[in-house]
Amino acid sequence: MNYDLTNPYEIAKYIKDAKKTTPLKVYVNGNLDACKANSVDCFGGNDFYVIFGESDKVSDFLQSNKDKIKKFRIEQDRRNSAIPLIDLTKIDARIEPGAIIRDKVSIGKNAVVMMGAVINIGAEIGDDAMVDMNAVIGARGKIGKRTHVGAGAVVAGVLEPPSKSPCEIGDDVLIGANSVILEGVKIGDKSVVAAGSVVVEDVPSGVVVAGSPAKIIKTVDDKTKDKTKIMNDLRK
Repeated sequence: MNYDLTNPYEIAKYIKDAKKTTPLKVYVNGNLDACKANSVDCFGGNDFYVIFGESDKVSDFLQSNKDKIKKFRIEQDRRNSAIPLIDLTKIDARIEPGAIIRDKVSIGKNAVVMMGAVINIGAEIGDDAMVDMNAVIGARGKIGKRTHVGAGAVVAGVLEPPSKSPCEIGDDVLIGANSVILEGVKIGDKSVVAAGSVVVEDVPSGVVVAGSPAKIIKTVDDKTKDKTKIMNDLRK
């Protein structure tokens, strides 16, 4: 079934309809050479195995083979998860370790997603954009081309409570570190949000805003451009 992931109600329906999953990874020390199980994936030999599968299937497998198992250790990172992580092999961008990117996210060519960044369902990241360390792009958030979302910044999602208007950040925008862009706010092309700002209303193109709540303090001038220019080599 196709879902309109620009619509918060459609995203909620997608999550409701999704098969919830609790995947486990289990390290097993024991004699499983003769074990056959279609419900789990088993790799290894010589009394050491790694097993992958859903929680209930793995539990059944371990119980049915308990006499052959000396010891085991379970790794688990989610419970009844509705949205898988995106398939990174299909993305023409640079994704650093520790980034969490949900499925149904669009990431443009040569974009950069740094360590610890979180990008939620329905978000769109433009070509050559950078989502810096520990930044959060909420559900349906739109980040323009060549835009830099600074470390620790939050572009709010609009899923619950539902809103028809997502955050939209234009092209060539700089969002400073630890800034917060509230639900539904639009930021025009080539604007700058100073570090630590809280943006509660739309920002026009070509201005600098700062403070909490953020206010326009000047237009973008040559000095601002020099301080906020992006480095193309980081996107190669």
